[in-house]
Amino acid sequence: MTPSRRLSTVLLALLLAAGGAPPSLAAEGAPISVKVNMARILRINTPAATVIIGNPGVADVTIQDPQTLVLTGKSYGQTNMIVLDDMGNPIADTLIEVVQAQADLVTVYMGSLRTTLACSPVCQPTIMLGDDPTFSSQAIASSDLVESAAR
Repeated sequence: MTPSRRLSTVLLALLLAAGGAPPSLAAEGAPISVKVNMARILRINTPAATVIIGNPGVADVTIQDPQTLVLTGKSYGQTNMIVLDDMGNPIADTLIEVVQAQADLVTVYMGSLRTTLACSPVCQPTIMLGDDPTFSSQAIASSDLVESAAR
């Protein structure tokens, strides 16, 4: 199998693992999508030794095992992901798109300050990029209190 054919096969396997059966354009380079503050599993056919993220401020990836990658959305935007085998040969180079989770979120604006609530079914504070820093700090402090009480 030629290197470019191998790359196409692995990329298609990545796309299939990332989103089920992709539309016909997915095989032609559609980005892999992940929601901000969420993770998703990517399974690949060829064992990975190294994974590189173009902008680690947008997304992060870890190798769970040689054929399982965990992709995490860190900030909105796009970056690329390169997967190398143990010989340093590229087995995938694909675009990663980090998007906002839309379902059950309510955004509240108080002047120029923004806060986000997750409402499913009761509204609770959640932290999103661009939220008021004071609101975010209070939400983190509250979460830390609950976590420490559970220990």
